[in-house]
Amino acid sequence: MLPAGPLMIEHRIIERMVALMNNEQERIISSSDVDIAFMEKCIYFLRVYADRCHHGKEEDILFRDLDKKELSPEHRQIMNELIDQHAWARKRVQTLSDLIKQQKNGKDAAGEIAGILAELADFYPAHIKTEDKNFFLPAMDYFSENEKDAMLLEFREFDTDLLHQLIKEQVKGWEESRAGKSTP
Repeated sequence: MLPAGPLMIEHRIIERMVALMNNEQERIISSSDVDIAFMEKCIYFLRVYADRCHHGKEEDILFRDLDKKELSPEHRQIMNELIDQHAWARKRVQTLSDLIKQQKNGKDAAGEIAGILAELADFYPAHIKTEDKNFFLPAMDYFSENEKDAMLLEFREFDTDLLHQLIKEQVKGWEESRAGKSTP
């Protein structure tokens, strides 16, 4: 398998979540009601899976290794645009998170939340299409078979390390929430 394979598989999962977010956006528009619990899950998904896991492998491994290669001007430009798009998505997710907090605290932010969801639902399919159709597969040609195998191994290690990091963060949060609570 090429290193592009796992990234493209992750895209299919992101697309499924984006469809759910788009449905939620339409529901918010028609009802002015925000499902806070679902929105918090969306934010977690976007931060952890789409950004830390997926974009992490792209930026910290694939793009890092491509940056050492003599890329064509077109591929260099696409890679730089993808990095900028990742930064844009992070900012929009932060704005979405801030709006959800406002909504939880009684400020009606439903329209703004729906707007951010619409932006993200428009962004991700185009972003994914660029990566899948115009970048990932041509980028594989810059690597030897040994480099591709090493990259796949690094992807697996990245995922394993991320899982352990997430579990440690979760346990720490549980410890902090349980501090001072006595057992009956």
